[in-house]
Amino acid sequence: MNKVYVDVVAEFRKDGRLVPIFFTWEDGRKYSIDRILKIERCASRKGRRCRNDVIHCMIQGQESHLFYEVDKWFMERKTA
Repeated sequence: MNKVYVDVVAEFRKDGRLVPIFFTWEDGRKYSIDRILKIERCASRKGRRCRNDVIHCMIQGQESHLFYEVDKWFMERKTA
């Protein structure tokens, strides 16, 4: 996986959910998250004892995945 760490603006909802609103890609462009499709909690792929969230979302008409890794947000770089 080719991780790209991104800045994210998110809000904590009264039910305790952390919901991302928009993010800034590495080139400085900002993208709004149009819709959250699903939020999954999963174990780290490296076997560490931390929790990761995978947010399946729609961004400019395309499904994307935003990951929250304990204290950092990242996305996967699309490779050709």
